[in-house]
Amino acid sequence: MTLHHPPAPARAALAAAGAVALFLTLAQPAGATPGTTGDLQEHYVALGDSYSSGLGIPTQTDADCGRSDSDYPSLVAGALNVADFTDVTCAGATTADMTQPQDSAPPQLDALRPDTTLVTLGVGGNDLDLTGVVTQCVLVGYLAPNGAPCKLSYTPLGSDIIGNRIKDVGSRIDAVLKEIHVRSPRARVLVVGYPGIVPDDGSACRDLIPFATGDFPWFRDKEKQLNSLLAEQAGGNDAGYVDLYGPSVGHDACQSEGVRWIEPQDTEQAAGFHPNAAGHRSAAGQVLAALSR
Repeated sequence: MTLHHPPAPARAALAAAGAVALFLTLAQPAGATPGTTGDLQEHYVALGDSYSSGLGIPTQTDADCGRSDSDYPSLVAGALNVADFTDVTCAGATTADMTQPQDSAPPQLDALRPDTTLVTLGVGGNDLDLTGVVTQCVLVGYLAPNGAPCKLSYTPLGSDIIGNRIKDVGSRIDAVLKEIHVRSPRARVLVVGYPGIVPDDGSACRDLIPFATGDFPWFRDKEKQLNSLLAEQAGGNDAGYVDLYGPSVGHDACQSEGVRWIEPQDTEQAAGFHPNAAGHRSAAGQVLAALSR
C-alpha cells in the first residue's frame, strides 16, 4: 500500500499541532511541584525583538513595539493556559534593551518577578545590525548582481566584521541570562533562535531578494553562526535552546506564498524579512516541544 504524505506546509502544521497536544497532555494540575510542566502555567514572560514580537502580523496590539496577538509567545501562552502572561517583546530590541529603556518601552527584564516560572528570550540579531546588513546586501546586489559584493564589504583585508559582532554578542547574551536567573530563580528559561531567511542550499532568488548570487550562502552562514552562538550561551547558562532554523528549511523567504514562513518584503502578512503567522505557529510548536522534553 502506498502512503500519501501531506505537503510540507501541512506536515509542519501537523507537527506543531502535535507538539501542542503533547505538551497539554503532559501538563500537570495547578499546585504541581517546581520544575513540572504545571508550574510553567503560573507566570510566563516573553522577551525579545521583532522576530519574537510578530512585527507586521495582524492584529498588532502595540504599534510602538510591533507586537502581534498572534506572535509565538501568545500562542505558547494560550496553549499552556498560562494564568499570568507578560509579553514585552519589542521590534528593534537589542541585548542592551533588556536592562535599559528602549524609547518609551521600559527595560524588558523589569517584567520578571521572583515567581516567574517560564521565560523565552529571542534577541541578538539587532546587536549585529541585521537590518543594516540586509540593506547593504540589497544595495550592492543591485550594483553588482554576481559574485559576493556584500561579503566583500564586510570582510576587508581578510577581516570578518559580522563574525566579530557575533562573538561580541556572546558576552551580552551571557549577562542577560545570568540576570534572568537572578531575578527569576524559579523560571525555566528558553533561548529561541532565528529561522532561516534565505535558502539553506545557498541558492538565489534575485526576483524576491535582490542580493548578489554569491551573498546568499554568505548570509546563510552568518545566520547559522549566530544561532550556534545562542545555543552555546544557552547551554552554558542553565537554559534550553529552541532551534527554529532546522524546521524552517524549505520555508525561507525565497519560497512561494503559502510555503514561506519569512516574507521577502513588507506584505499584509508580516514585515519584510520577518516571520509571518505560519512562521510563528511553527515557532510556538518548537517552544512547546522543547518544554515537553
